[in-house]
Amino acid sequence: MTDASSPGPSRALVGISGWVYPRWRGAFYPKGLRQADELAYAAERLTSIEVNGSFYALQKPANWVRWRDTVPGDFVFAVKAPRFITHLKRLRGIEAPLANFLASGVLALDAKLGPVLWQLPPNLAFDGGLLDDFLRMLPRTRADAARLARGHDERLDGRAWFDVSPGDDRPLRHAVEVRHPSFETDAWTDLLGAHGVASVTADTAGRFPRLDVVTADFAYARLHGDTELYASGYDDEALDRWAGWMRGHLAAGRDAYAYFDNDLKVRAPVDAMALISRLAPRDERR
Repeated sequence: MTDASSPGPSRALVGISGWVYPRWRGAFYPKGLRQADELAYAAERLTSIEVNGSFYALQKPANWVRWRDTVPGDFVFAVKAPRFITHLKRLRGIEAPLANFLASGVLALDAKLGPVLWQLPPNLAFDGGLLDDFLRMLPRTRADAARLARGHDERLDGRAWFDVSPGDDRPLRHAVEVRHPSFETDAWTDLLGAHGVASVTADTAGRFPRLDVVTADFAYARLHGDTELYASGYDDEALDRWAGWMRGHLAAGRDAYAYFDNDLKVRAPVDAMALISRLAPRDERR
């Protein structure tokens, strides 16, 4: 099985942010499909999914194991880190919450674990010292993550999972999405580059900053809506542009991840499949 962060030919991973949306039933998901089968249905048509339930609450190890075993062998999950760390604690005093997140079972995804997404709140301004401290804390390998996970607090007693070999040096990637205009500075780009953390290229219909810079060995885009946040779809011209964006990174030897978050009108899975089709070799297109 190919690991999501193993050296090798660059890959294009395209998918959706989350997969449990009642409004998708009867539209993207066929009528009568069990909710328990929705992940498998989506994974057959996409190459990656961004887990967003982990943003709202720590998941149980059994969930991570079930998701891992539901999808194909070459499928990749990105994982959205807890808002408790980013929005409530605002990156301060996060040693225990970070350990709890890493101990919650996310490492059970094993080879299907892709980047961890850290979305910062719109009212968090650039603070070089705070952000440098935060980026230094992030584990860079699976073994580092397991070591930090051992520091979990009593809330994870009896439900922690971090069964990773001390010698597991597979990289653990991180990407940061910012929403305050003060991040539009070379200081932020330089800081990310120094830590090898990706800057998320966020398409937000002009609502939040769009930072399209290379700061890591992979690229990460979140597509929240072309003209209307969370709602509008992407037309052929826009999808062609994003296909070009991904091909540019692939040509430079970087993996490229793209997740559609325009879910309100059931556009996300449709647009994701259309982008995947554009990136397929010509003899595989239908």
